Amino acid sequence: MTEMKAYYAEQIAAGNTVLGIELGSTRIKAVLNDEKNNPIASGSHDWENRLENGIWTYSLEDIWTGLQDCFRDLVRDVKEQYGVVLIRLGALGISGMMHGYMAFDSQGQLLVPFRTWRNNITGEAARKLSELFQYNIPQRWTAAHLYQAMLNGEEHVKDVSFVTTLAGYIHWRLTGEKVLGIGEASGVFPIDSQQKDYRQDIVEKFDVLAEEMGYSWKFRQIFPRVMVAGQTAGRLTEEGAKLLDPSGTLEAGIPLCPPEGDAGTGMTATNSVTVRTGNVSAGTSVFAMLVLEKGLSRVYPEIDMVTTPAGEPVAMVHCQNCTSDLNAWVELFGEFAGAMGISADKNQLYSVLYNKALEGDCDCGGLLSYCYFSGEHITDFTEGRPLFVRTPESRFTLANFMRSHLFTSLGALKIGLDILMKEEHVKVDRILGHGGLFKTKGVGQRILAAAVNAPVSVMETAGEGGAWGIAILASYMIRKGPQESLEEYLEKKVFGENAGTEMQPDPEDVKGFEKFMERYKAGLAIERAAVECLRPEGTE
Repeated sequence: MTEMKAYYAEQIAAGNTVLGIELGSTRIKAVLNDEKNNPIASGSHDWENRLENGIWTYSLEDIWTGLQDCFRDLVRDVKEQYGVVLIRLGALGISGMMHGYMAFDSQGQLLVPFRTWRNNITGEAARKLSELFQYNIPQRWTAAHLYQAMLNGEEHVKDVSFVTTLAGYIHWRLTGEKVLGIGEASGVFPIDSQQKDYRQDIVEKFDVLAEEMGYSWKFRQIFPRVMVAGQTAGRLTEEGAKLLDPSGTLEAGIPLCPPEGDAGTGMTATNSVTVRTGNVSAGTSVFAMLVLEKGLSRVYPEIDMVTTPAGEPVAMVHCQNCTSDLNAWVELFGEFAGAMGISADKNQLYSVLYNKALEGDCDCGGLLSYCYFSGEHITDFTEGRPLFVRTPESRFTLANFMRSHLFTSLGALKIGLDILMKEEHVKVDRILGHGGLFKTKGVGQRILAAAVNAPVSVMETAGEGGAWGIAILASYMIRKGPQESLEEYLEKKVFGENAGTEMQPDPEDVKGFEKFMERYKAGLAIERAAVECLRPEGTE
């Protein structure tokens, strides 16, 4: 064993490492950090949501078997690398896909299947709440899901005792604490950044709605308390330890930081929590977060107002669809390679096909695609149909084909970002990209730079993503200095001089993306016709 590995073995055995776990859309990932926030071990579990009775969901069994398998994979990695068993931790953090709806009764029983962020089924509630609150309430938000259930007259609502998100649910089961980090809470209900809590004036309006509809509960009785980065949000109970590690090896008593959403962990993982910084997280969904100097001039249905894990105001553009269709095409090309007797691993496939896209025409040669696996609120779709279309004179090459799918993965996002940058004149000094789209070096970065017409940086740790980010937040909780802000901690103790590798936008790429977007907006009628005419099997 090398000297460094021996050192890490001692640190792990002493319980000085910090663990972050994030439940993403397609993968649950665990990252173990050393005292300096360097990732030294990891584990993962692949999973996928399913469409059941018109609802995108994961079962409780999916959640716990996946979480346990991910933790086992981490323990295995620790044992293989360092020859020690993971028994104790310095701190732990849980993160998950933001938004969605998990409702429980007074006995802690789930009342209806988990409704994920991917469901565009709360349009009426979102519209009515946005109008009443004078604050944009997107369909994904937990409050919109609850109010839609109220409007629908769903039987379970009267029995609601606790409403939370995926991260909040897991944290509750591990610690017994019904809390949320403020960044996650800002995707549940409007936040007062000064008070670091739900906006009391809007809470009162919601309580009036509930009372008028005959419900006995009050908002603050059923929603989680709000906490900010740096606070201790409970400790791992004996029961929680066995839930995470059924082998019984993991010790209880570990402090947990407030549970956060993937937006907050993405901001943390890219050092994008200070004013005039931004980040784009691109995976199954895609969202951009820009930390604001001042509020927006008006309410935009395309823009969510959320916060950093420390509670600073952030403009968020969130799109339901990003790489799912792109991944499906890569899988198809992999299947073709296999049929030809060619062995190509997944990383090689992505590298070859993504880099091929850079050889295409700047505007994708007239090709058009939509990556709408599900609905897309930015363009007002409640359902989606992945779609590729071209005209006879289009330049149908592999390079243009792949380029069109990379462009369209950011198409809806660009519509929202154009509002912020072209209409609200929001200034950003740096944008950092992270997530699966950026794993092939230089490609996703170049495409994003063209979309935003601004420099884009990617860090070496971009692939670690939110699991690393929530581990950093857990580390901040136990290692911050007196009065040390999250911004200071990240700058001094995590990133230092690491600002990432910056790429300037190519002017021709920028022009090409703008031309592609003209085609994208004009072709939305084609996507709408596909939704209307192509019904999923088993539906009328």
